[in-house]
Amino acid sequence: MGNHTTVTEFVLLGLSGACELQMLIFLGLLLTYLLTLLGNLLVVLTLMDRRLHTPMYYFLRNSAILEIWFISVIFPKMLSNILTRYRTISLAGCFLQFCLYFFLGTTDFYLLAVMSFDRYVAICEPSRYVTIMSKRVCVQPVLCSWMTGFLIISVPSFIVFQQPFCGPNIINHFFCDNFPLLELICADTSLIELLGFILANFSLLGTLSVKATCYGHILHTILHNPSAKERQKAFSTCSSHITVVSLFYGSCIFMYVQSGKGSQGEDRNKVVALLNTMVTPMLNPFIYTLRNKQVKQVFREQVNKLFLQRCTGPERRGGSYLLA
Repeated sequence: MGNHTTVTEFVLLGLSGACELQMLIFLGLLLTYLLTLLGNLLVVLTLMDRRLHTPMYYFLRNSAILEIWFISVIFPKMLSNILTRYRTISLAGCFLQFCLYFFLGTTDFYLLAVMSFDRYVAICEPSRYVTIMSKRVCVQPVLCSWMTGFLIISVPSFIVFQQPFCGPNIINHFFCDNFPLLELICADTSLIELLGFILANFSLLGTLSVKATCYGHILHTILHNPSAKERQKAFSTCSSHITVVSLFYGSCIFMYVQSGKGSQGEDRNKVVALLNTMVTPMLNPFIYTLRNKQVKQVFREQVNKLFLQRCTGPERRGGSYLLA
């Protein structure tokens, strides 16, 4: 990175320094990681069914793929550090983790905003839904979300890692987060912090305002619907999305818009960061599948079909052999 950099690796303190808790933390994180991977993979595979090739499920499939990548940026290194008790991460590895974490997190903001607009059109403009949410209209905002996330985070990431890190090299976190890294730079970081604050507010509060506007119109439409059955259906459709948005945005606003200072603030940020990187991605697939009848129906049919093929496969092969 920069010519003045003398630190070649960082030490990640992790969640806790208590030796007796390390195995318990490792098992908990490993179980959570595997559940999150399995849940999101099941969502991706289930939503590939032809009956679910609609805009909403296209966005959910992209969201599940993003979550798989997002947790894989943090968890493997975190689990490896606990298991081997070798808590270091190279400067290049820290840079890559930093970039991917904020790139994927920022992309998620814009993807959730697109999903909010999709729900707005589906509920407030149902007669025009097919026309408005065409295949081209669905693909373009998703691509723009990924591109915007990359462009927003690329410049500040490059600036941060061009600064001189001349010691100490201890990061009081379980991954290379923004504020703990800035504390290790032996130069004035006020402009970097200002740039990060502006970009965080632009991405967080900007996309949140889009969601609030969409769901404000949705709520107005639902409350003025004379059919109680239709109101219940609309609330059920949007409740899972609102739950995810509340968890994700609440944790991110706490960490990056109003971050705590000092050791207590750092400890609180680690707990909230754990909610953001572990709990929300794990809940996403279960919230979407358990609250969506069509997805559950397709998933059950796929599972039954898979077991039926496994049970009847050998018999069919044996029968064809006898006939031959």
